Amino acid sequence: MALSLGLPCSLSALPLPTLAAEQSIQKTTLSPAQATKTAQILLKALAIQDAKTIYAQLSGALHSTTTIERIQQRLENRPRVVYGNRIIDVSSGLDDTTVKAMVMTSKGDIPLVMVLDERGKLIAWEWSDRDLAIEQSAIDFVDNLASKRWISARSLLELSFQQELKPEDLQRKWTKLDRVTGGFKKVENAIVASQGGEQQLVLVTIQFGNLTDNLFVIFNSQGKIINVDFSPDLV
Repeated sequence: MALSLGLPCSLSALPLPTLAAEQSIQKTTLSPAQATKTAQILLKALAIQDAKTIYAQLSGALHSTTTIERIQQRLENRPRVVYGNRIIDVSSGLDDTTVKAMVMTSKGDIPLVMVLDERGKLIAWEWSDRDLAIEQSAIDFVDNLASKRWISARSLLELSFQQELKPEDLQRKWTKLDRVTGGFKKVENAIVASQGGEQQLVLVTIQFGNLTDNLFVIFNSQGKIINVDFSPDLV
């Protein structure tokens, strides 16, 4: 999902969906079968610690943020013995698809969440249940919006962003999003897609009444929110 708020942030240049009408929800063009195929490629690469294949499946925006060597290092910090895996759920959102899987390892069964763009490329994945600071901050932001705590949600924004985005702006955008998606149900999880640089990206997976989608929350290096991706139609 994407409401770009016009800040000079490279991560906000993600493709944006168009909602033709509130009564008609336009979902991603990636089919569940295509998403499943990509997920199976990634799960196999994970099992054999094939960093090159994983790198090839990354979205273009992520290619510049990592290397095959860095992926390999991350893989080597994970359980080395993978006995199998299974895909549990494939959920199509407005402009991305969330795939949930279970990986059976020497350390037990580990949930894995993968988020794919419309081309079937990997935007982010997470198979650790630990919450990092920016993950929790992104969850708190969405929880505040869902609970209509507009001022509390705004307090998590970087100061200049607060000056640009008034509480009533947040209320208007979230209320319309809530309406066109069938109503907020719950936050399922949060995934760090990019961390440690001047811009950090967290994807918050949200279950609505009619679909499950991801809200892109962008942080600066100090852990303050500097941009949020809703739809430009949510004005």
